[in-house]
Amino acid sequence: MIRIARAIPLSMIVLGLLVPLPAWSQHPQMQHEHAGMSMSMDGPAEARLLSAKRESEGNHHLIGFFVVLGGVFMLAQDVLKKRFPAVLYAWPVCFLLSGLFVLVYSDTELWPFGPKPWIQGTITNPEVIQHKIFAALLLAVGLVELGRARGRLKPWSAWVFPALAVAGSALLLFHSHHTGMHGTDHMAVMARINAEHLSYAAVGCGIGLTGGLAEVNRRWHSIFAKLSPTLMMVLGVLLMFYTEQA
Repeated sequence: MIRIARAIPLSMIVLGLLVPLPAWSQHPQMQHEHAGMSMSMDGPAEARLLSAKRESEGNHHLIGFFVVLGGVFMLAQDVLKKRFPAVLYAWPVCFLLSGLFVLVYSDTELWPFGPKPWIQGTITNPEVIQHKIFAALLLAVGLVELGRARGRLKPWSAWVFPALAVAGSALLLFHSHHTGMHGTDHMAVMARINAEHLSYAAVGCGIGLTGGLAEVNRRWHSIFAKLSPTLMMVLGVLLMFYTEQA
């Protein structure tokens, strides 16, 4: 527990980004363009759409940051663990923070941020259900990997991360995104969103595959063990460049 307590600050330093990052995710010029668009559009519906897009983009960017950070910690742990043993817990903590963020903040129309009851607003919206499933997958990976780092779990637990990485990637292929279903350019926006999620799914499958191979292929273990976190960093970067603009 002491080591975990030491590892948490390594990742908690990014918690300050939870609120400001959605705003930072917009380039100043892009923010100016959004402001101009809001002024030129009629009615509150268009303003809500732009706000929802900015929030969605910011959420993706923040999760991407956590994924990159987790990949860095995972890649560097073999070098740093002798001097800083707590680094073994750092990347699972990144997944836990990501899962908590998605669970609580991914759908701000729900309580406590919005007027909709949490349970009713979740079970009646397929997109919200998918977000909560993604949160559960992230939390499961974080908890299992924390247990592995503490030596509390059996060898089969090494397959949880690869299996959930592939499962989450497959779920991305069916992820619905209603924010892009409005506006004059909604078809182009949806095409871009679908292409982005397809790239996330492809890289995610690569993470799961290389992570699994690192557990069974002793000859190439060192290569696969480095390739998996490298792909995690690639996925994180892709998420940080997510946009819902046509």
